[in-house]
Amino acid sequence: MKRGIEEFFAATAPGLEEVCAAEMRAIGLEEVRTTPGGVAFRGELRDLYRANLWLRTAGRIVVRLGEFGSRDFPDLYKKTLRLPWGRFIRPGTALRVRAVSRRSRLVHTGRLEATVGEAALRALGEGSPNGLEQLVLVRLEQDRCLVSIDSSGELLHRRGYRLHAGAAPLRETLAAGLLGLLQWDGSVPLLDPLCGSGTIVIEGALSARRIAPGSERAFAFMNWPGWRQGLWEALGAEARRSQRSLPSPLVASDRDSAVLEVARGNAQRAGVADAIDFQCSALADVRPQGAPGLLLCNPPYGERLESGGDLRPFFRMLGEVGRRFCGWQIAFLAPDERLARASGLPVVPRARLDNGGLEVTLFAGRVE
Repeated sequence: MKRGIEEFFAATAPGLEEVCAAEMRAIGLEEVRTTPGGVAFRGELRDLYRANLWLRTAGRIVVRLGEFGSRDFPDLYKKTLRLPWGRFIRPGTALRVRAVSRRSRLVHTGRLEATVGEAALRALGEGSPNGLEQLVLVRLEQDRCLVSIDSSGELLHRRGYRLHAGAAPLRETLAAGLLGLLQWDGSVPLLDPLCGSGTIVIEGALSARRIAPGSERAFAFMNWPGWRQGLWEALGAEARRSQRSLPSPLVASDRDSAVLEVARGNAQRAGVADAIDFQCSALADVRPQGAPGLLLCNPPYGERLESGGDLRPFFRMLGEVGRRFCGWQIAFLAPDERLARASGLPVVPRARLDNGGLEVTLFAGRVE
């Protein structure tokens, strides 16, 4: 490997790997390769910074510290000790090691974590406690051990704008992923008639205005020995120069005025409240305004299911509303095809996804 070139991996929710890879290519990252659960890529520190700053669908980004075969704990300790820990962790940093093991001789994850942690601390040497903590990820599969250093810190879906949310809220990364799967780029209107905490339209506004989602938060790599403050500031300035005005209208609608105020507050913290038209309206009263675009929503199901049980009448109503939107693309999440059929809309499955531990399908189609 060339000097300064590292192996990185962006973890994603299942079903969002290709969307994340497209994001990477759009910001100029190279040697991008999708695998189940994420996207591998290679680059320099600058590329790692840019990935954390710009990626909307990744959950965390890690550096691959090393990979080797191991079938006993003394061997694991010896090989872990040789890894270049000092390039990414300062002496005196507390380590939080998280391990998984599949189809391997070493199955005790607690001992795996302790062994890797002890080896890393010995490799780093003595240092006064500095109040920092670094997450280290260890994966053992078929007796191959992969050690990674987390560069993100808090998960990347925590943009910092959503202080309040309703029941089973849509993660920011999933909302951005839905827009990516539907290839919405801001050139046509976006409407969420069941907006809840506003995540879909807020992510739409951030994307359409080219606002970097990581511009207002801190990252784990800022505590590394090689942290380059000047480079980060230059990347931030470049990101601000790339921002633009909103090409097309965004509308967020909900029947609950209190919920709508929460959504408006979230949008204000995200810096996009002026870009979104918040409307208090029951679903049955929603009608198209202006040119055709995308109607996208996350209807109630799972934890959001109200007492009473059967959601088919609700999806029939969604279908009645959707048929008013001639020329629009209609898309929604549902846990099974039965509910999608109940809508009567010309939608087909587009992607199987995970929403808070519940498997759901994105259904989409165009109303003619």
